[in-house]
Amino acid sequence: MTAPCSSRKASPYRSESPFSSRCFVGILLVALLLLLPISSDACGEPPRYESMRLLGVPKPSYSPGESVQYECRPGYQPKRPPVPTSAVCQDDGMWSLLQEACTRKQCPNLGDPTNGQVDYPNGSILFGSEAHYVCNVGYFLIGPSILYCDISGSTVDWSDNPPTCEKILCKPPEKILNGKYTNSHKDIFEYNEVVTYSCDASNGTDQYSLVGESKLVCIGNDKWSSDPPQCKVVKCAYPYVENGMIVSGRGTKFYYKATIVYRCIEGFKLNGSNTIVCGANSTWEPEIPTCIKESTTPSTQPTISSASVSAPPSSQPPISSDSDSKPTHTTTTLGSSHPGYPSPSDEPPPKDAESLGAGIIVAIVIGALFGVVVVVGSIYFCFHKEKKSSRVSSPEWLPRTSEVAHPT
Repeated sequence: MTAPCSSRKASPYRSESPFSSRCFVGILLVALLLLLPISSDACGEPPRYESMRLLGVPKPSYSPGESVQYECRPGYQPKRPPVPTSAVCQDDGMWSLLQEACTRKQCPNLGDPTNGQVDYPNGSILFGSEAHYVCNVGYFLIGPSILYCDISGSTVDWSDNPPTCEKILCKPPEKILNGKYTNSHKDIFEYNEVVTYSCDASNGTDQYSLVGESKLVCIGNDKWSSDPPQCKVVKCAYPYVENGMIVSGRGTKFYYKATIVYRCIEGFKLNGSNTIVCGANSTWEPEIPTCIKESTTPSTQPTISSASVSAPPSSQPPISSDSDSKPTHTTTTLGSSHPGYPSPSDEPPPKDAESLGAGIIVAIVIGALFGVVVVVGSIYFCFHKEKKSSRVSSPEWLPRTSEVAHPT
């Protein structure tokens, strides 16, 4: 009797793949079909240029032999002599290369303004350039300080009208109470012209002090170097310091900016600054110092007599007369503070400890190497044993070869 599986030979080592070869071939053909548009010879979007733009609306792709035409962008004009402005889609799917066929247009020439200069940071007056204006000393700019060469209709022109340089003039400075300034009869002051303020004579017992800058300079159009000063009475109180004396600046009245220098009498020391100045608010700056009495406490400690030191215990040796001025210590610690006794940290380690440490390190290294060899050998042995058993053994569900060849 023939076995039901006699007409079919099964491999004891592998089972049939779930995917047939026909399926694999079909998948491969589909992938090739999907890749056909990518590997075609069509050209993509035409290249872009700084001075040129494409005529018309670009297409997603172009066939070999098709061409596109370029024109100059605004602010540019064709070169002389002319340069090709059309590109062709080649058989390899690449566009033919083009040079920049256009060049920047030029703005009108700008001359230097009267009493000033114009500078071109880009070194030219072509489209995209800048013009920077500056006036001579004593003149100020009216108008924009920077012009730009920009598009104007179908051509290019400067962004604004050129500025002008006008002479710097100042109106008269402010008048002050109880004071005056030089050349007060003038209606206009030129650049760098100076006026000087002064105070009037006082009708009272105290004179006026000029508080602020006495000289003002015309530094800009209607602009002076500082605010005008004030003329007012500034008088500080007599700066008396107990147990002190005035070294410099003695007087009966102390007006604005009066300066006093102090020192203390013998046995006292100064607390504060030794120099003070009468400020604009009729107060001394900094505050008036004081003289404080110096301490008479001696800096050294009194000597302790031997009678004040308690007697030592009978178990301790008697204290010699040389140590009467020093406190008694019940314990003594040997260390680096006692000459002749090295500290524990200064003692060298024994030689046996050094040899013992070296032996431990060598033993650790040898043990680690031995462990690595054992682990690698075990992995290698298990791997080959498993591989060998997989070649000899066959699955239990497959029929033996003898049963298929000789059925019972």
